[in-house]
Amino acid sequence: MATVRPFAALRPKPELASRVCELPYDVMSSSEARKIAAGNPLSFLHVSKPEIDLPESVDPYSDEVYAKGRENFERLIREGVLRCDARPAFYLYRQVMGGHTQTGLVALASCEEYERGVIRKHELTRPDKEQDRVRHIEALNAQTGPAFLTYRASDRMDDLVRRITAGPADVDFTASDGVRHTAWTIDSPEPVREIEEIFAGIPTLYIADGHHRSAAAARVHARRKAEGCEGASGFFLSVIFPHNQMQILPYNRVLKDLNGLTGAALLQKLDGVFIISSPGVASPRRKHELGFYIEGRWHTLTFRPRFAATSDPIEKLDVTLLQKYVLDPIFGIEDPRTSARVEFVGGIRGTAELERLVDSGQCACAFSMFPTSIEDLMTIADRGGIMPPKSTWFEPKLRDAMFCHVLS
Repeated sequence: MATVRPFAALRPKPELASRVCELPYDVMSSSEARKIAAGNPLSFLHVSKPEIDLPESVDPYSDEVYAKGRENFERLIREGVLRCDARPAFYLYRQVMGGHTQTGLVALASCEEYERGVIRKHELTRPDKEQDRVRHIEALNAQTGPAFLTYRASDRMDDLVRRITAGPADVDFTASDGVRHTAWTIDSPEPVREIEEIFAGIPTLYIADGHHRSAAAARVHARRKAEGCEGASGFFLSVIFPHNQMQILPYNRVLKDLNGLTGAALLQKLDGVFIISSPGVASPRRKHELGFYIEGRWHTLTFRPRFAATSDPIEKLDVTLLQKYVLDPIFGIEDPRTSARVEFVGGIRGTAELERLVDSGQCACAFSMFPTSIEDLMTIADRGGIMPPKSTWFEPKLRDAMFCHVLS
């Protein structure tokens, strides 16, 4: 059963939250971060991507970068921009993006339950990215970007959320990208106890986004425990959403070349894998349907039934089928993790971005995907499976610095 723990969050003054809180460090480049943070000394990008305050020639994984992040973090605390709450609490964090609303519980999740599989993962981590998060946590002695978790929805928890969010919020702002962020504090004994009881009856939590943050937190805890200085490192910062509020967008693919084929020859090869409808639509309408853009035209591709005739939940994923029957045998891309001939484009950019990349000549063709479902993700995680790279794109993204967890 899942353990969630209240904590005294370090967070911005409410009136400064819109200037402090930023998108996660890993959804933008250093040059993009420099532009976003320009003229705003309160931007948390000075902490989460501190290389922006150093010469561009500096290695973003050098010691001085992490030291700069610590310096900037301590400055925000010293100046009172970030303040620690007086007592432990749970929090609710609501995001509204267009017509989509999701409200999650902000809490600490257990590193030991992550190691035991009560908190389940579906992706592999990259050692370099994991080590970067370890060093960031150690430099700040804090977790400043939450893991994005989900659980099978609970009516009791839904009722509690409705009651609390009917009251006044602590923080409420709309970011420059149009996403609204609202937070409530839960520090009264009765609702705190009720939340702990509810989650004690929930058998499993799932990592939706934040595998590197979770893995890094577990590593920091293991080291500190071994050294006898565990402190508060046994738990990691999380926002936990019911599964039926999750919004997964497609993770599209663009190819740099046609592997020596002409457009006509490529379509002929694809005809052996798909039923092709031309002209087609840019956005697939159902599972096992893809959009394919080449030479200024969209085609709709539907996998021929024999290719999807399997009960294995990983083998049935469209990203798996595309890799197995198209990218590898037709394009010669054996490992999409390492190949420079394929790029991945998050669904938040829309299909117009795919058209732009192809029409500009930067890429040769593009595949638009139907989003992976949250049910598929949970089924695969329950079986201990690992999804192919770039299978899911969750939106909206959680803002860094809305809540921070200080480890001691």
